Amino acid sequence: MARRPPAARPKAFRLSLLTRWSALIGTLLTVGILIALALEYYFPNQPWLVLGVCLLCVVPLSVITIRSQLAPMLSLYRALAGTVTSYRDGDFSFSLHWPQNDELRDLVAAHNDLGEVLREQRLNLVQRELLLDTMVQNTPVAMLLVNDGGPVVYANIAARQLLNEGRKLEGQHLGALLERAAPPLREAVARGGDGLFTIGDGEEEEVFHLARRRFNLNGRRHELLLLRQLTLELRRQEVQTWKKVIRVISHELNNSLAPLTSLAHSGAELVRRGQTERLPQILATIEERTRHLEGFILGYARFAKLPAPRLEAHQWQGFVARLAEQVPFRLLDELPPEPAAFDAAQLEQALLNLLKNAHESGSAPGAVTLAVRRAQDFVRIDVQDRGPGMSDTVLTNALVPFYSTKRSGTGLGLALAREIAEAHGGRITLANRQGGGLAVTLILPADTGDS
Repeated sequence: MARRPPAARPKAFRLSLLTRWSALIGTLLTVGILIALALEYYFPNQPWLVLGVCLLCVVPLSVITIRSQLAPMLSLYRALAGTVTSYRDGDFSFSLHWPQNDELRDLVAAHNDLGEVLREQRLNLVQRELLLDTMVQNTPVAMLLVNDGGPVVYANIAARQLLNEGRKLEGQHLGALLERAAPPLREAVARGGDGLFTIGDGEEEEVFHLARRRFNLNGRRHELLLLRQLTLELRRQEVQTWKKVIRVISHELNNSLAPLTSLAHSGAELVRRGQTERLPQILATIEERTRHLEGFILGYARFAKLPAPRLEAHQWQGFVARLAEQVPFRLLDELPPEPAAFDAAQLEQALLNLLKNAHESGSAPGAVTLAVRRAQDFVRIDVQDRGPGMSDTVLTNALVPFYSTKRSGTGLGLALAREIAEAHGGRITLANRQGGGLAVTLILPADTGDS
């Protein structure tokens, strides 16, 4: 049966296979009966002769007729098998035609419709693959797909430029490529996991972020390595940070130095006039502003020079009792009986900042609470208040250094608490409470002491 493009289906009289074959068999039987009657007429009383001649006439006629009817069907079946094989090989360009208006024509029509659907799906898939490949190839992130055995399966343009001067990487072993790469890149890959590394020195310094993900592809283990250059972003962020730092420090210095200058001038005038009764008040004000400025500078220094935490085992009862001596709060629930490993001075500093912020939020003193709970693999510390909470904008920026909504705030309290939590391998979260108030949560690893 020849394969050709599908044509429009003409409207014709429908004759089913069952009807056509029933008519064919009925016709053959009728012909056989007529031949038998004619032979009986000419050769009476000779039944064996009539039977033999009838069989010699009807059997060949039946065989020829049935073969002529079955031949196009067999050709159609072979064509169907061929197109299915083509579909399996990804070729959906073939379609079939059947001239008879019967069930086989319905089968051919359904087969052609299936081929059309598969062609459209294949075309859409090819277009999507082309779009995805274009995006992946032109992204500035270097992408490497590596087989578990080591050879590179896929690499985009950025990866070729980074590792092989723009030449093809597929098929090469990752270890051989890393031998020719910069030492910081080799060390970052050897460490495992995600992280930052720096290539070059001085003005040639380039900062990269390495991300790794492992997954199964076609039944085999693969690893995807993503190398993103962060130098320009970090430099822009560094400039913005320095601008913000300078702006905040300048503002605070001006707020302190201007009154100090005025008070010093007033004190000098009073001395010149011999009116010294107001000097103690002026000197006390100068001392208060000087101490405020000193505390401001020390706050920045502590944030900039936060040392690595010294982890030691501490009982929560004693730690919380020392904390309660410095700032009031209401303790919720029982404290965990198991000791935890943390830097007591740093964690105390972080919690003092959080508790003071809770009191300064306008919350009632009795509504400022502290809760320490231990789960299977982490310790959760909650500081809650019933103040006005934070807007979405403030929640987004509250942990950013130097961001503050307070007139006299430095924007370092929450940022310092975040630094301390992350230095311990944990994190900090902020969320508004139902009914008003803010909940600040410190989450620290429970197995800190084992590291």
